[in-house]
Amino acid sequence: MRRWSKHSRLSPEDCDAILDLPYAVRTFGKDGYLVREGQEATECALLLHGFAFRQKLLRDGSRQIISFHIPGEFVDLQNALLGIADHNVQSVNRTEAAMIPRNAIIDLATARPAIRTAMWVDTLIDSSIFREWVVNVGRRDSRTRIAHLLCELAMRLEANGDGDGDAFDLPLTQEQLADATGLTAVHTNRTLQTLRREGLIHLNSGSFKILDWNKLREAGDFDELYLHQRI
Repeated sequence: MRRWSKHSRLSPEDCDAILDLPYAVRTFGKDGYLVREGQEATECALLLHGFAFRQKLLRDGSRQIISFHIPGEFVDLQNALLGIADHNVQSVNRTEAAMIPRNAIIDLATARPAIRTAMWVDTLIDSSIFREWVVNVGRRDSRTRIAHLLCELAMRLEANGDGDGDAFDLPLTQEQLADATGLTAVHTNRTLQTLRREGLIHLNSGSFKILDWNKLREAGDFDELYLHQRI
């Protein structure tokens, strides 16, 4: 409700309708599948706790992570209309999600125009982030890719009220960062070490701190316009 209120002017009745949605809370362990590619979508998953990532698997077993998701975000809202999942969604760590029946989402959007607008904006912002990720993987060098991704995650977590100043919980492995930026794990490790030596970040097991935001932003060629956080 807080997230959608940023995208559309919701009335008290709209907010009540969101809170009245039926749901079941489900827990997923590390690397657990919230969504499986090719399966019919019967429900949509709203993250309550933990991180998740969308990914596509290749025939040789390699994968490309195409987005990360944080608490308060739907990981598969588009499946309410598409009906069939065209990618996988897995948990990064122990994750809790509210599983909402697909039909309830569709009925809510049909009955409540302001909520329908908020859902539409939500999926459009997802698309904007996907476009930026294509540019990141396709045209930026390794240092810029990693710095850009860290800037994005920091801004999204801060907007979500997660973190303490410039410090954030970030339970991502170097392998996951590598699969999100199209790099090898070894190259990712070297790049992170470079950013550390330059005094831009402090990255520890499960935590991330920005030491110099302006320099990290410059290193990542980062412009937050694509996140549309001012909507």
